[in-house]
Amino acid sequence: MSSKIIAVAGKGGVGKTTVSAAIVRILTEQYPNLRILAIDADPAIGLSTALGVNVAKTLDDIRKEIVAKTVSGETREAIDLLNEARFHVFEAMAENHRFAFLAIGRPETAGCYCGVNAYLKEVIASLADEFDYVVIDGEAGIEQINRRVMEKVTHLMLISDQSKKGISVLRNIRALSGDLIHPDRTGVILNRVENADWNQYVDLGDMELLATIAPDRAQLQNDIQGCSVFDLPEDSVLLHEVQRALSGMNFI
Repeated sequence: MSSKIIAVAGKGGVGKTTVSAAIVRILTEQYPNLRILAIDADPAIGLSTALGVNVAKTLDDIRKEIVAKTVSGETREAIDLLNEARFHVFEAMAENHRFAFLAIGRPETAGCYCGVNAYLKEVIASLADEFDYVVIDGEAGIEQINRRVMEKVTHLMLISDQSKKGISVLRNIRALSGDLIHPDRTGVILNRVENADWNQYVDLGDMELLATIAPDRAQLQNDIQGCSVFDLPEDSVLLHEVQRALSGMNFI
């Protein structure tokens, strides 16, 4: 089957990284024989902690090596690095028996190196074709995903709390998504929903609601202890609702 690429986005601090990690866990348990790639496109690299992954190298480490060679006049060495970019990206991947993990990292090199960025993005897109599912944990918006990861995702998962600001961010992301990442389908997960009458205060318009996640004491304890999503009990509220969302998008 062709790769299903899920981008997770929303306002900062609403739990999108936690949801991204839960998606990865559920997919690995549901499809143990399929290849799953988790991409952390947030410079904070919080998804690695949520998944219990140690990051030794990021895509931006590779990018900086290429840029440094170019700036120092070592053009041939820079070209060699570009030609071997696919190998280096594979080398930067953390893999276990469940999934592969790639961190994009934080761009800090001054100047515009659009050619390098575009080439590395092509490498990521070609690698994604080798996986059945790709889960991307993005920054607050989707511009970063489009600019530094890939231009096409098949599914956009929007995460928000009950705040008007959070919902407003979702509307803005959705409005931009058609031009930037071209999703086939978009859905919303409301996180940290504390009151049963939330729908009196939250206006999603025509956005599809996939699930609502109540505060999860097990997840909170997990975060405090620095444990991964794989340490959560199976009856976790988070896992139950994210599984419902994935079912609503016909993933499981």
